[in-house]
Amino acid sequence: MSVNIKPLEDRIIVKPLEAEQTTASGLVIPDTAKEKPQEGEVVAIGPGRFNEDGDERIPMDIAVGDKVIYSKYGGTEVKYSGEEYLILSARDVLAIVG
Repeated sequence: MSVNIKPLEDRIIVKPLEAEQTTASGLVIPDTAKEKPQEGEVVAIGPGRFNEDGDERIPMDIAVGDKVIYSKYGGTEVKYSGEEYLILSARDVLAIVG
């Protein structure tokens, strides 16, 4: 998946995965009771931030296509071309899944 948004510095763009529609026992969860998703797929990454001396970029640990778990209330939600995305700092990513 490619997106025409280019994040700056150590920011990434994540496409949130859909929240579960039913519980383990089969109960349907209404939209008003759903929790904010905390998992998504990375669709774009920035070039990384500069070190303290400002002469070298720090490489990113995350790659496009990674599935990540991120802070529940981190980042900025944006809508672009009818799709919902989340712009996060790489520091808001808690783990890479799988």
